[in-house]
Amino acid sequence: MADKWASVELTYATAKRQVLLELTVAAGQTVGQVIEESGIYVEFPNQELETADVGVWGRSVERSRAVRDGDRIEIYRPLQMDPRDARRSRAKV
Repeated sequence: MADKWASVELTYATAKRQVLLELTVAAGQTVGQVIEESGIYVEFPNQELETADVGVWGRSVERSRAVRDGDRIEIYRPLQMDPRDARRSRAKV
């Protein structure tokens, strides 16, 4: 018999604060459903999280992907600067 529950983590960080939530969710829920039901939108109301890219363990995924037990769901902030440009800028100093 398949498990009815999955233990997952949800993480999001701003420049000043990071949050890591440990959640138990119904098996078969999608990444998008877990994010929405987590309350993270209330915690960070002005961060445009509804349209942010998401991933599981560092790999980009669609919000429609079903979660699995042990997943770490990550909500990504948009980059302020391309990392290669940032390195070049620091190297010039």
